[in-house]
Amino acid sequence: MNRIVIALISGILFGAGLVLSQMVNPQKVQGFLDLFGNWDPSLVLVMGGAVAVTLVSSRFILKRKTPIFADRFYMALKTNIDARLILGAVLFGTGWGLSGYCPGPGLINAMINPSEAIVFIPALIIGGWIGQKYSA
Repeated sequence: MNRIVIALISGILFGAGLVLSQMVNPQKVQGFLDLFGNWDPSLVLVMGGAVAVTLVSSRFILKRKTPIFADRFYMALKTNIDARLILGAVLFGTGWGLSGYCPGPGLINAMINPSEAIVFIPALIIGGWIGQKYSA
């Protein structure tokens, strides 16, 4: 099967999961991140499910010489925790907490509710540009 078709099917499946889990709802995400206020623990199941699937499946996937639909695995070459990684995580987490969006759900919600994308999409593009410019 063509890689573009596989990517399209994967993207649709991923997007459907984000919509079904309500990860595209910024109020739901902010409620989950508000540990000391009106905390909404329902996304723990979403996060826990993702972690469980990754823990189980990665053992089998990484035993393969190559992925099924790619020529090679794309793994992070840098594995140490440094100031740049921590700064990036803090900036990402702050943006996620303030807006209720991370890139995947934000792009899906831009199609559902374009008026909210007026701020999110430019911020995503600028943040991506800054990340590319200053990554080592």
